[in-house]
Amino acid sequence: MSHFLTSKDVLALGFMTFALFVGAGNIIFPPMVGLQSGDYVWIAALGFLASAVVLPVITLIALARVGGDMNVLSRPIGHKAGQCLAILCYVTVGLLFATPRAATVSFEVGIAPLIGHGNNSLFLYSLLFFTLVVIISLYPDRLLDTIGHVLAPIKITALAALGVAAFIWPAGPVMVATDMYQTIPFYSGFVNGYLTMDTLGALVCGSVIVNAVRSRGVKDTALLTRYTILAGLIAGVGLTLVYLSLFNLGSGSGVLVPEATNGAVILYAYVQHSFGNVGSFFLAALIFIACVVTAVGLTCACAEFFAKHLPFSYKTLVFILGLFSMVLSNLGLSQLIQISTQVLTAMYPSCITLVLLSFTVDWWNNATRIISMVMLISLFFGIIDAVQASSLKYLLPTWSYHLPLAEQGLVWLPPSLFMLLLLALYDRVCTH
Repeated sequence: MSHFLTSKDVLALGFMTFALFVGAGNIIFPPMVGLQSGDYVWIAALGFLASAVVLPVITLIALARVGGDMNVLSRPIGHKAGQCLAILCYVTVGLLFATPRAATVSFEVGIAPLIGHGNNSLFLYSLLFFTLVVIISLYPDRLLDTIGHVLAPIKITALAALGVAAFIWPAGPVMVATDMYQTIPFYSGFVNGYLTMDTLGALVCGSVIVNAVRSRGVKDTALLTRYTILAGLIAGVGLTLVYLSLFNLGSGSGVLVPEATNGAVILYAYVQHSFGNVGSFFLAALIFIACVVTAVGLTCACAEFFAKHLPFSYKTLVFILGLFSMVLSNLGLSQLIQISTQVLTAMYPSCITLVLLSFTVDWWNNATRIISMVMLISLFFGIIDAVQASSLKYLLPTWSYHLPLAEQGLVWLPPSLFMLLLLALYDRVCTH
């Protein structure tokens, strides 16, 4: 007999989902968009919310419909291709970028301003950080209690306090927008939303959320889907409110740090300006909790996934993943962001395509042909987008810079839609 979640547990599940999403990228990128977009901040915010809130929530809903299993979601493109995509997502998000970045961001924003950048300070901090992450991750069945009922409410309260302060006490007037935001504010915000990694994070963490529901005895597929969707919607509302407050914070912080290179600098400058040293300690605690929760979710998800494919137990993999992430986190924030930007730009289009087309599987006579071909096109042109944004752009032929939406960083979108239209017509006309 399947159990039901209480209203309190549903709310806690939503808080936990929100807390899993609000990590490093969610906190450092919106202030930077706010500062650089100037008077165009709310247009850029719409683009950012489209890729950093709407797409992740849709991804959770898509996963909920198939029981939280990414292998089932990717089944239309074939077992081997689906496995490759799943491995790539888990390696990219869990191992290489998002988990290590969680430690690096919490150090750069909260700890380094207080103790400085000593030779071993980041190493010692990352050791402490991932020790705590490993301890919590060893007990995945307790996540709804440890995160949903305890850490998430603390995190939400702290973020709410920071958001209210940003609206009541702006640091100064809005700066002039950069050329990019003056020309294409919506698309610039949309592409920056990639950097939160939340669509990929939803693909990775969807299983953690579904398993948290199962840990309460819920077995019915319809109930699992319903509770996961509710959690996603609660998280989406929370994310939107957080982002809006951080955009506002960043837009007024140009007078403090006009040459800021990342959102971590902006956040620290704002709290130091508005609240002094007390604010610095508050920010350190907030960022630490936010990043620990995200790192725990990703570590649990990756350990559960790789335990099915490697000859190691879940607990052994938790230790391995924690150690690996700790080593990578010592590369530093700027380096991690620089490396991750190109990889995410290349990967995101095909993942977005898979998620959106997963809702259309029953429409086609041959869903595999349509979804796999459109994904292949989106991946190819996504790679072009990534190279254009990198130091290797000189390798591309001249014609690639004249493709539709090239300036917006969305080269992949027109050819993907065109291929979908052609294949849809072929599926309807030629396969009867």
